[in-house]
Amino acid sequence: MSIALVSIFAIGYLLIAFERKINVSKSALALLTGIACWITVFHSGRLEHGLGHDLLSVELSGIAEVLFFLMGAMTIVELIDAHDGFEVITNAITTRDKRKLTWIIGITTFFLSAVLDNLTTTIVMLSLVKKLSDNKEDRFLLAGLIIIAANAGGAWTPIGDVTTTMLWINGYITSWTTVSHLFLPSLVCMLIPLLFIAMRMKGQVILPAKTNDVPGTTSFERKLIFWAGIFAIVSVPFFHLITGLPPFMAILFGLGVLWVITELVHKVKNDEERKNYSVAGALQRIDTPTLLFFLGILLAVAALEGADQLHLLGNFFIQHGYSDNTVSLLAGVSSAVIDNVPLVAAIKGMYHYPQDHSFWLFIAYTAGTGGSMLLIGSAAGVAAMGVERMDFFAYARRLGWLAALGYIGGACVYLLLAQLH
Repeated sequence: MSIALVSIFAIGYLLIAFERKINVSKSALALLTGIACWITVFHSGRLEHGLGHDLLSVELSGIAEVLFFLMGAMTIVELIDAHDGFEVITNAITTRDKRKLTWIIGITTFFLSAVLDNLTTTIVMLSLVKKLSDNKEDRFLLAGLIIIAANAGGAWTPIGDVTTTMLWINGYITSWTTVSHLFLPSLVCMLIPLLFIAMRMKGQVILPAKTNDVPGTTSFERKLIFWAGIFAIVSVPFFHLITGLPPFMAILFGLGVLWVITELVHKVKNDEERKNYSVAGALQRIDTPTLLFFLGILLAVAALEGADQLHLLGNFFIQHGYSDNTVSLLAGVSSAVIDNVPLVAAIKGMYHYPQDHSFWLFIAYTAGTGGSMLLIGSAAGVAAMGVERMDFFAYARRLGWLAALGYIGGACVYLLLAQLH
């Protein structure tokens, strides 16, 4: 069974990695891989009757928590976007000095990603850059900065990056420990590239021609939904701490509150107008294929874990003298090529350290920030390829080394702080 299971996972993984070459959705490939892995586990003959179903039920409960959390967060963000709520941020930026603008964009992206997620933050900030600059070179550099800052910002909070969220929801890390241990490393990871990029920026930005689009919401509605949505997301750790309920319950509670607010705000509109600003409309627009991708990948990794394959791999690293820090650093570098979701999911099954162990915190940093070294290494980079039509090789040649420098700098800060704690 072991050879067949690992082979199915490896083949599925390779197909996902070459999604663009074979023109098949990675979500479909992930689902097929996950289910094929469980078929292998069920028919291996190594599990007694009924144990396979029990094992799947246990694994599925943990996966469901991650998926419900992501669905709630994505819906809230979609509601904010539908109300043009992110204009609260874009309208607040008035400077035309390129160097000052670079600092503002980098720092704003860093902190916004910690509250939202790196994919959403990247899309929002790229939209902002389009409104602020018409210069192709400036936009390339700023887009690269946004990718690096979004990934760094998402790594230091439990709600800023999918991998950190996975570790948090499954009890590997806690909120305050994550923030206190990863804020400075993540900040350094962002600041090093920011300094280099800011030095290249000179002069004043040239604003693109304005459009005459009429906003569909009022200023009050935009601000209300923006701040209510941000509060719903930010309050998740506090809700979890006070009630003891899982994080997905907190995000769904926040979604419920926001649902009531939007219903009351738009109660005078007709059904067609209300649909665009309702939770029902937002649920139709969220990235459902991405949720199914996570489901497939997590099912596949759960099958490997249930069959003890990940435990065996962890023992291999230990027996061959790979230190925890080496494994963490390699995981970060690997995430530039391999999707960090299955990477972290696999590592979870390989090691069994207690909550808030230095290993888990370092993995949260490396897996969250290492993907910045290549465009395909993170959701933020893939989004930039689509929105800004960024060239893979141009990014690798001109900005990849900066991302690597920031990654190494942040890792050094983390290791130094770990010695002091």
